Amino acid sequence: MASAGGEPSSQTVSDELFQNFYTEVKQIEKRDSVLTSKQQIERLLRPGASYFNLNPFEVLQIDPEATDDELKKRFRALSILVHPDKNQDDQERAQKAFEAVDKAYKLLLEPEQKKRALDVIHAGMEYVEHNVKEKKKQLKKEGKLQDVEEDDPEMFRQAVYKQTMKLFAELEIKRKEREAKDMHERKRAREEEIEAAEKAKRDREWQKNFEETRDGRVDSWRNFQAKGKGKAKEKKNRSFLKPPKVKMEQRE
Repeated sequence: MASAGGEPSSQTVSDELFQNFYTEVKQIEKRDSVLTSKQQIERLLRPGASYFNLNPFEVLQIDPEATDDELKKRFRALSILVHPDKNQDDQERAQKAFEAVDKAYKLLLEPEQKKRALDVIHAGMEYVEHNVKEKKKQLKKEGKLQDVEEDDPEMFRQAVYKQTMKLFAELEIKRKEREAKDMHERKRAREEEIEAAEKAKRDREWQKNFEETRDGRVDSWRNFQAKGKGKAKEKKNRSFLKPPKVKMEQRE
């Protein structure tokens, strides 16, 4: 969409950059699509793969704008390459690579999950574009040539790739933190539930013992009272048997 003055809007520029970026990515994917089974397994299990593979489009080496049919074809081709049955000499690693491919494919089949992944990619591109503008603005302020390394399409692509990976990683860290917090809350709630159940059990047992020993306590109290009365009566009776006190004679 062009602006009132006929100039392309920032959104149009952003969309064009996005399409150009993924045109280059697609070319790289076409090159990598001929990778052997072993090379694909190495790619999917390379150092840092736990973060690289957070981007499902990166895992499947497919354009984010690809259709569902293209996605299905790509999954089928890649999953065959890394399937454990096809890699008998490296089944354990092949299984992990296959799981990464399968996870990425299933994620992209979910419209909401796919939208989130696309949002992250767009956010990464917008961040780099903003960063480039700020760099150029600073150079202009300093009276210098407004040339930055991201003017090179390859450098721009790499910057977007790094920023996108960073965003995916940050989201994953936050997800794990929420998961750990939820687990802690569930554990604490369970412990409180167990403690409440144990307290209720102790209270029931105490009440039961109290009821069972009621008669015994009553009898003991009655016996105590009876003994007390008997001793009091005996003491009273003994008081009548006391000899009179002898008065001392007064001397004249």
